[in-house]
Amino acid sequence: MNIKQAKEEIENTVRAYLRRDENGNYRIPPVRQRPLLLMGPPGVGKTQVVEQAARECGVALVAYTITHHTRQSAVGLPFILKKTYAGREHSVTEYTMSEIIASVYDRMEQTGLREGILFIDEINCVSETLAPTMLQFLQGKTFGNQKVPEGWVIVAAGNPPEYNRSAREFDIVTLDRVRRIDVEPDFAVWKEYAWHQSIHGAILSYLELRKGNFYRIETTPDGVTFATARGWEDLSEMMKVCEDLGLEVGQDLVLQYIQNPAVAKDFANYYELYRKYRDEYHVEELLAGKVSERAVTMLQHSRFDEKLSVIGLLLSRLNEKFREAYLADQTTEAVFERLQDWKGRLKGESGDPAASLLRLEQEAEDSLAKRKENGRLDRDGEAAENRGVRLLKSYAERLGKAGTRDPEKAFALVKEEFGGQIARRIEAIDSASRMLGHAFDFLSVTFGESQEMVIFVTELTVGFYSSKFLMENGSEPYDRYNRSLLLGDRRKELLRQIDSLGT
Repeated sequence: MNIKQAKEEIENTVRAYLRRDENGNYRIPPVRQRPLLLMGPPGVGKTQVVEQAARECGVALVAYTITHHTRQSAVGLPFILKKTYAGREHSVTEYTMSEIIASVYDRMEQTGLREGILFIDEINCVSETLAPTMLQFLQGKTFGNQKVPEGWVIVAAGNPPEYNRSAREFDIVTLDRVRRIDVEPDFAVWKEYAWHQSIHGAILSYLELRKGNFYRIETTPDGVTFATARGWEDLSEMMKVCEDLGLEVGQDLVLQYIQNPAVAKDFANYYELYRKYRDEYHVEELLAGKVSERAVTMLQHSRFDEKLSVIGLLLSRLNEKFREAYLADQTTEAVFERLQDWKGRLKGESGDPAASLLRLEQEAEDSLAKRKENGRLDRDGEAAENRGVRLLKSYAERLGKAGTRDPEKAFALVKEEFGGQIARRIEAIDSASRMLGHAFDFLSVTFGESQEMVIFVTELTVGFYSSKFLMENGSEPYDRYNRSLLLGDRRKELLRQIDSLGT
């Protein structure tokens, strides 16, 4: 199955295993809660989906890469204990608590959550001395003589032997006690995740044209070469920072992440073209409504890969605007809830309203730090809450300078300040809407109702930020083209043409 299906399977398993009956007992007894074993090539996203599943199910997470540990850290350190058997005293070897089991209890204390996922990565790549311990763990949910606490779902991951020389096959006895899920790379599924993570537009456009280069592992006379989902994501982050700093993104840099020389060279060449198209077509001007006849003519007579690249450039910039609107909306909601809380406190408190608001800001900051430490926030949640904390602090400082101690006047002043955030939210939405309208203007003049417009509308439909924006705010040109292009046989025929052009 693909990685998205694997994530859904993990989430369904957590919900099923943690389901209780009317007496408070687990419907599926812990002894029957088989561990999940994700088997798939490296860099396909196994670790990320476990983290996402824990966050979305509202449970704690403890994750270990077991190849980083010794038998002693997994099982515990031995010590001598005196015990009496049949009236005689004997020296008996006992073990300290496993570091992994101790981490589970620590996480329960930190988060206040009694249930969670214990994730063990690279489980079939351990040393000879640790292999029996891992088999015992999968078969009996124990490390040494210590059991994994009830309420903790075990998820393990490994690489098939063809991808890792140190990987070992599990025997039937072990496999009969786990639920094995074989995970395969799937670009279409990864692309959904990539839009959410704001993967660089050049990477998305390139892989749309060269889907076979999304995930490749090959054995050559010079060794193993590879391109993985993890490599593309990490390269994306580096590219964005390099662009901000004005640093070159060349073949040598790409090869450090995409360790397949042919793919690295091909992408580096494509990236140069991508930047060229951005400058030649003046993408920012197009999205500002300045549609030039030259740009229309150039794109109409260009090759399909150039058309797809320009569409990718438009989508990438639009995605940035959609994310800005999304974060502005999330920040506004978060601050509004805090201010409502503060308003209630003002009625029951006496003293300095500014000090009261500062206490609220500190509570928000402490909550953010704790949730971040415990993995309870995704990237957007953290960004929105950080912005919210900074706004609360600025309101408190403004209130302190005003010196008012009257609760009603204090709230009125902060409410006025909050109006600035509401205005920023409205402007972020309006700006994104205008850009989207200008993009449709340019593409409709250039392509009309052709396969290129189908690509554009389809990407807007499936993109994380674009779909949320359209659902919340709507778009007349999107609705119009969505109805005319993506219905029934016409949609199928246009998509068939797209597939033939992209091969």
